[in-house]
Amino acid sequence: MLFKKSIPQIIGEAKESGEHTLKRTLSSGGLVALGVGAIIGAGLFSLTGIAAAENAGPAVILSFIIAAVACSFAGLCYAEFASMIPVAGSAYTYSYATMGEFVAWIIGWDLVLEYALASATVAVSWSQYFNQLLMTFGVSIPDQFLKGPWEGGVVNVPAIIIVCLLSLLLMRGTKESSTVNNILVILKVSVVLIFIVLGWSFIDSANHSPFIPTNEGEELVKSGEKSFWSFLGSEDFGKFGISGILRAAGVLFFAFVGFDAVSTAAQEAKDPKRGMPIGIIGSLVVCTILYVLFSYVMTGLENYQMFKGDAKPVATAFAKTGYTFLNSALIVTIIAGYTSVILVMLLGQSRVFYSMSKDGLLPKIFSDLSKNQTPWKTNLIFMVFVSIFAGFVPVSDLGHMVSIGTLFAFTLVCIGILVLRKSNPELERPFKTPLVPFLPILGVIVCVLLMASLPIESWERLGVWLLIGLIIYVLYGMKHSKIRQQQRKG
Repeated sequence: MLFKKSIPQIIGEAKESGEHTLKRTLSSGGLVALGVGAIIGAGLFSLTGIAAAENAGPAVILSFIIAAVACSFAGLCYAEFASMIPVAGSAYTYSYATMGEFVAWIIGWDLVLEYALASATVAVSWSQYFNQLLMTFGVSIPDQFLKGPWEGGVVNVPAIIIVCLLSLLLMRGTKESSTVNNILVILKVSVVLIFIVLGWSFIDSANHSPFIPTNEGEELVKSGEKSFWSFLGSEDFGKFGISGILRAAGVLFFAFVGFDAVSTAAQEAKDPKRGMPIGIIGSLVVCTILYVLFSYVMTGLENYQMFKGDAKPVATAFAKTGYTFLNSALIVTIIAGYTSVILVMLLGQSRVFYSMSKDGLLPKIFSDLSKNQTPWKTNLIFMVFVSIFAGFVPVSDLGHMVSIGTLFAFTLVCIGILVLRKSNPELERPFKTPLVPFLPILGVIVCVLLMASLPIESWERLGVWLLIGLIIYVLYGMKHSKIRQQQRKG
């Protein structure tokens, strides 16, 4: 027995109101800003340089396009779900309605990798730029307090501090958090546009040649890094060439993590049937255009090889323009951009666990609301959890874990559309995913290919994480599941 939640039951939950429910305060514009706030951040400002230096070279532009196409398939599927099932919980809720409780649990647990670890990843990069800002005033944080023990330091103190501050803001209220996010989004979109406009005239075409560097597979084999392609005899996978573009696309998929976070706030949207598709698709389109232009300028300003091991590649590239007086402003707005990403990701995670707790799969503590109607206890718990990862785990490991967790979630959402079109064709769909089943199937194929391009260690960590989740589900979730209890009584 699948123990699925019926669509009418879920929609009924969405219409609930009162002090024990989430407050509807987000407009369509606020939802787009929420998506942009989550998307533009570490993926653009830090991972672009890493992907160019280690995988794709100037062709990182193509990697962004591939990742965007994969996201668009999933994004259109998310938009259909979010418009017809406007409830907090994102892919978790959609899976509950289409594939049953067990799959819903797996995806809900997987979303911890996406949202919570994405917050930690961005917090690590945030700390590097924050220290860079302090250095402009002649002050700096000792290196051992900017890195975890696996990178030769003690603990990343600034990363822990920013996670704690934003968690406290989320406890205060969604409307207040959205207002802060809107301000931060304006700041960081402005800096992206300034970087593109000012940097364009300083592009050196020599830095874009060769556009696709020659594959260096032998060096990759010596490094010991492997992906699933290694077991198929493709030992040259991932370091430049066409395979490097694909590997970079898998890594840069992290840069698009966030548009789906809009769907976690469905229960807080004023008009979710109209606003959710606009928020999801609108934020994805805006960010894709900015990403392609940004990466073209960045790799044109500086040779891609110079970004290797550089935690602040944007500042390195912008230095080529000679506009040194703007360096501090650039760093401030990048910090603002990172801050909004952490904020939205922490919000998304708390809403997923709120939904799981409401369904009885997690303890009631995760769905307890404060007088401001926010799941403050969940925010508090994840403040501690995310802080530990941000303070001690290397950013590269975190980034790969986030990417594979996100791709897995997207795959299940695409499958969910296929299932729901077959099982419930009569349901009202304010937004319909086009070209079904062709487009969702393409979404599954592309996401699985990008997952296969990631290092084998990412798959191992995903397996361990899901095993831990399975144990919790068997020991707690199955016994306390409300839908199981209802269906057994019926």
